[in-house]
Amino acid sequence: MSTSADLPDLNVWLALVCPAHNHHQHAVHDWEHQAAERVLFCTVTALGLVRLVCQPKLMGTAVKNAAEASALLEALGQQPGVKLAEPEHDGWEVFHQLLRGAGMPARLCTDAHLAALAIANGWRLVSFDRDFERFEGLERLQLP
Repeated sequence: MSTSADLPDLNVWLALVCPAHNHHQHAVHDWEHQAAERVLFCTVTALGLVRLVCQPKLMGTAVKNAAEASALLEALGQQPGVKLAEPEHDGWEVFHQLLRGAGMPARLCTDAHLAALAIANGWRLVSFDRDFERFEGLERLQLP
């Protein structure tokens, strides 16, 4: 595999930890068969996962409190090859270039940040979200 690491989007992390998620099986398949040796959380995806698993409207009876969400995040971080990203490059220059691209909607600010981190550090971004197609130079794995 040419990539040094995978940077899963928040939607992948959520699908992995929620068996009732409609993309759970695809996320697990990626995890078991297509993931790089290193799989990275970044601050944005880690915080996003904690926020989402604590939302009763999203999680229903599987909702977690802050302590349980913290434990979930720690457990994911203890999986082989999984760690919090320590980027060599912060990607800010790339981020601003992406934001200044033609027709970039502000709603994609977080996607642009994740794409910039991946581009600047040679990571592959993994997502169910097709919005990442717009980021030139981004190595990505598009999940179904």
